[in-house]
Amino acid sequence: MKILVAVDGSVYSKRMLAYLAAHDEWLGGAHEYTIAHVVAAIPPRAAAVLDKSVVAGYYTDEAEKVLKPIRSFMEKHGIVAKYVVKTGHASEALSAVAQKGKYDLLMMGSHGHTALGKLVLGSVATKVMANCDVPVLLIR
Repeated sequence: MKILVAVDGSVYSKRMLAYLAAHDEWLGGAHEYTIAHVVAAIPPRAAAVLDKSVVAGYYTDEAEKVLKPIRSFMEKHGIVAKYVVKTGHASEALSAVAQKGKYDLLMMGSHGHTALGKLVLGSVATKVMANCDVPVLLIR
């Protein structure tokens, strides 16, 4: 199975990884994993006055803060994974990666907001499910 694992460095991503580790059916060579992280874009006006190398360095540093512990986790469990970093809105970027990569499953952690919380705060998971044909496994 080709699985896209969305991570953001939050406690919810950590819970999702713990779920992954606790269930043997998800581990092993039978699956192909891609870890995806989306870094929020710097506002265009701010990016326009910054050197391109500074902007690129910022995106790399922000992604590495999240991906470094994920790489350690995956290596510890003997999982070989590809890593994808995108910039922009998380829901849009994750949906696009899932669709373009023809994944069988998108796995992600969820905050588990109430209906009112989703209405007020929005939800990346809800938006991904609305914009993506790939099945989504939410871990709370």
